[in-house]
Amino acid sequence: MKSSAISSQGSILLLVILLSTICLVAEAQQCRPSGKIRGRKAPAGQCNQENDSDCCVAGKMYPTYTCSPPLSGSTKAYLTLNSFEAGGDGGGPSECDNKYHNDNTPVVALSTGWYNHGGRCHNNITISANGRSVVAMVVDECDSTEGCDADHDYQPPCPNNIVDASKAVWKALGVPKDNWGGLDITWSDA
Repeated sequence: MKSSAISSQGSILLLVILLSTICLVAEAQQCRPSGKIRGRKAPAGQCNQENDSDCCVAGKMYPTYTCSPPLSGSTKAYLTLNSFEAGGDGGGPSECDNKYHNDNTPVVALSTGWYNHGGRCHNNITISANGRSVVAMVVDECDSTEGCDADHDYQPPCPNNIVDASKAVWKALGVPKDNWGGLDITWSDA
């Protein structure tokens, strides 16, 4: 009888350990803010609002992220509109190659965690939404760790789940032009 009680206690202990491990793994897969940046007002004419880009608000606290949500075969994200051309709202040249890219080319910037320190540079991803899919090349980082400065066109840090896309991506997805700017999508490595 004693052996059966020890076996039951051992099974319960094993179950508790297993459940704790599952909870810790689930907790580790979540991406929480890593810090905050206080917004600074852009000097006159320094924040490009093309494509309805936001400018930092002086004193407002913006969350920063070093991570992005975990990847799957079909990762949920939010598609935004960006100009990768010189003088566009994307700011300086792309991180991957220090070049500007034509907005009629399907290119994207990924949030910092997904950008993976440039590990996805010049790789293609497949973006799906609106009943369509398009393949686009990763050329830039949508910086989730910094913002509200000249290097970031005085725009806030990107959220951690952004695929920032050229006009060509929006066209290929068949989104009407007056609806460009924000769209729930899924994406995967191509």
